[in-house]
Amino acid sequence: MRKPFLVALCLAAGLQTAQAASVQVTVLARDGTPLPDAVVVLEPAAGQAMPALQATSPTITQEKMQFHPAVSVVPVGSRVKFANLDRWDHHVRGGPAGLVASGTYGFEFRLAGREPGKNPPGGEVTLDKAGPVQLGCHLHGSMRGFVYVSPSPWAVKTSDTGVATLAEVPEGAMSLRVWHPDQLIDQAAITVQVQAVTTVNVPTQVQPRKARRVQFESGSTY
Repeated sequence: MRKPFLVALCLAAGLQTAQAASVQVTVLARDGTPLPDAVVVLEPAAGQAMPALQATSPTITQEKMQFHPAVSVVPVGSRVKFANLDRWDHHVRGGPAGLVASGTYGFEFRLAGREPGKNPPGGEVTLDKAGPVQLGCHLHGSMRGFVYVSPSPWAVKTSDTGVATLAEVPEGAMSLRVWHPDQLIDQAAITVQVQAVTTVNVPTQVQPRKARRVQFESGSTY
């Protein structure tokens, strides 16, 4: 009569002792070299619940005609702040990244140039839809940046060596997805069996663009 109760106790004990793992993912470009600024996302296998997300409030700056950082990763629901550190006006626009982008932007606003001795002009936006967002400036067409809005708490971008490390990942089957700003087509997700320490190499067909350098002379204005 008590067997079902004992089974339930065993199952509960098993859940309580489930181990959190560390997953190291190395992402490679089309030529086999490490791929920096690739976003790596782990999601629970089908049928498993997604943990609650903790929204963040990062700041993206505009300086020397660039967005810094060039690629940001935030959870869904995060409120992203923008600040203009240049002396001239900038515009901030954001819309879907990739080939599906149609010129319809989810948000856009203008930031005045920074005045000496004053706080930089800024604006904020809440990103409540998962997926990559491309940033641009109507005033300076060469400026671009990206924010990957993740539906999963296990999301991080690769370092200069193409490596992303995700901590506190539950052991078991997980879906791994890789995204990069310069990809032409979406990369299919792969299934990874997460163990205590898991390492994965992910080749891609991405060949990143060369960054455009903008020269600034001392004392010059734009």
